[in-house]
Amino acid sequence: MPNNQLYNLEERTAKFGESVIDFCKILHKNNINNPLINQLVRSATSVGANYSEADEASSKKDFIYKICIAKKEAKETKYWLRMIARALPDSIETARVLWQEAQELNLIFAAIVRNSQKSIKSE
Repeated sequence: MPNNQLYNLEERTAKFGESVIDFCKILHKNNINNPLINQLVRSATSVGANYSEADEASSKKDFIYKICIAKKEAKETKYWLRMIARALPDSIETARVLWQEAQELNLIFAAIVRNSQKSIKSE
């Protein structure tokens, strides 16, 4: 990913959701995998949706709340990627790459929340 997109969280979270969608399209579908795939797509695409909402927040508290939801969705995505890797061992390498991006997003959102809470306390 080019550096300008790496630091553009709106673009980065959208690319993450798109990558998860592309990954899920090629996974083998069956009664066990289908619910896991559905949950993974929901949580991964929700990361970017909630970040976009935070970007348009009506207040600092609303911003923090929505960033916390994006962080929660990134963490949930890591869980579903783990379950997919267990159900579909052939997918482990791609799941690991996506898991790493979800982890990085989770850490970025955690830092944003910390810094935003500090700025509210200092006002």
